[in-house]
Amino acid sequence: MKKNVSLAINIGKLKMKNPVMVASGTFGYAEEFKDFIDLKQLGAIVTKTITLKPRQGNPMPRTCETPAGMLNSIGLENPGLDQFIKEKLPMLKRIGVPIIISISSEHDPKELITLTQRLDKIKEIAAIELNISCPNLQKTKLIAQDGRATYDVVKSVRKITSKTLITKLSPNVADITEIAQAAEEAGADAVALINTLIGMSIDVEARISKIAAGVAGLSGPAIRPIAVRMVWEVYKKVKIPIIGMGGVMDVTSALEFFIAGATAVAVGTGNFVNPQATIEIIDGLKAYCKKNKLSSIQELRGSLKC
Repeated sequence: MKKNVSLAINIGKLKMKNPVMVASGTFGYAEEFKDFIDLKQLGAIVTKTITLKPRQGNPMPRTCETPAGMLNSIGLENPGLDQFIKEKLPMLKRIGVPIIISISSEHDPKELITLTQRLDKIKEIAAIELNISCPNLQKTKLIAQDGRATYDVVKSVRKITSKTLITKLSPNVADITEIAQAAEEAGADAVALINTLIGMSIDVEARISKIAAGVAGLSGPAIRPIAVRMVWEVYKKVKIPIIGMGGVMDVTSALEFFIAGATAVAVGTGNFVNPQATIEIIDGLKAYCKKNKLSSIQELRGSLKC
């Protein structure tokens, strides 16, 4: 008699029925996708990043298509914490899957403390993602580009919440393993990687950037080989779970991340191309495990042969 395949995973206190989530900033606050997929099938939903105060975001144009990917410089447009709690959270609570709230600081990292203190009191929130790696805030240096700064911020937030804490890392660094280790040492339950790579696309006739802000974050299949490599490098250095992202478009690309060492994956740009991508990946993972006689998706993690 064949055993059922288990796709269940745990990240800290966060229990997921499958390891497929949506990446912050690509799924809105879930309501935008409710007519395209059964949201209850997702392993978890990561919200669009929120800040303490409302943000209008960067000037238009702020997205453009590139070969095998896209550039975006949204600039964390969001309604702010108060409006999020009032207008967006009620619908998220009703879905019935773990909700991960992505947060970022606009001016001072201490804003992350205030955000966490408020969100920690809401029982329906399963986890908090520290987005310390958004490249579109016109800052000279990101928290995630400095090991000490990463450690200090994660440590400060860890002290005030017992919820699962995920630290989202930037690929725009010399050695991402150092930053991942700093996050782990400070108490992060998981690291999510990678955020977007900094890129540019130029209108050659007008000789201007296609993005008003000049540079922007590159995502999609174009960055997948870099993301997979970074997940593999970090897997060899940390013990905490890794959420892999960066060009996850279908089950084959998702499998690359698991084999490299990811515990879960997040679909980002893929949602724009195929709103059904997450559900197809969940079904595909189960089929792959059955075909390869794996009883659990966790057996696949870090199974790369070198």
